[in-house]
Amino acid sequence: MAPLDFEKPLYELEAKIEELRAFTRDKNLDLVGEIVTLEKKAQELKKNIYQNLTPWQQAQLARHPLRPNSVEYTRLLVENFFELKGDRLYGDDPAIFGGIGLFHNRPVTVIGHVKGRDTKENLYRNFGMPHPEGYRKALRLMRQAAKFNRPIICFIDTPGAYCGIGAEERGQAEAIARNLFEMATFPVPIISVVIGEGGSGGALALGVGDRLLMMEHAIYSVASPESAASILFKDSTQAPRAASAMGITAERLYELKVIDRIVPEPSGGAHRDPAGAAQELEKALEEELSALLQSKEDLLSKRYEKYRRMGLNALDI
Repeated sequence: MAPLDFEKPLYELEAKIEELRAFTRDKNLDLVGEIVTLEKKAQELKKNIYQNLTPWQQAQLARHPLRPNSVEYTRLLVENFFELKGDRLYGDDPAIFGGIGLFHNRPVTVIGHVKGRDTKENLYRNFGMPHPEGYRKALRLMRQAAKFNRPIICFIDTPGAYCGIGAEERGQAEAIARNLFEMATFPVPIISVVIGEGGSGGALALGVGDRLLMMEHAIYSVASPESAASILFKDSTQAPRAASAMGITAERLYELKVIDRIVPEPSGGAHRDPAGAAQELEKALEEELSALLQSKEDLLSKRYEKYRRMGLNALDI
């Protein structure tokens, strides 16, 4: 996988370090001093790059093909997971993944968008853009979770809901709206995490809950930077400019109080250390879920107040 443009200096330096290590092994030379010096330089460069990303660079990281997806986070965090498929109305949508399992010995329902790793898988997953049956599958699993008193964990990672003719014919808008409506009423804890790209109503359909978390390098917005640039500037190549104006980063959305918590990623981003990213997410989920379970009696009233305050919070910034 080719590095992103702003990552190239780091990858080139790391390749040089590996070259020196191989040379040390093959030629039996002592180059430890040079290697240690370059490793320190690489750490400083990594810190400088990833702590000073522009919103557009954050968007590129959020879309990185090697970022951990919903399936991988579930495999790393949830034991005895059993996938459930189909909406019982039309069919199954591979762009939405879901099922039941144990998180820290608690039964939970897990639902998430899934993008593909390569062209073949992206075609199968429809590039992470769900059809109506995907959202209806998610709603079926959430209703089941409410019936059996299981907390719900949602992983958000989609450029948006699919907008093809078939999706519109099968009621895409109604399916998303139904999820928004019913998620506001389920009497079980709901935690949503933006793990990559959270775009438009396709993301919101899994985003109404008690806690909304974002991975450090994820993005969350009403539209993609390219779409916003096409609308605002009549030029999709102005996406970096649009990204800077839209407030799509975790840091900005936390300032606006749209999200409740930023989950830190390992240095260099989640795609460079999926296991480390999963550990950080596990810690955040356990803390938030434990807090919600302790105050379950007024869950719905607090959820209502959370969204009533959201617009006012933004006006105060």
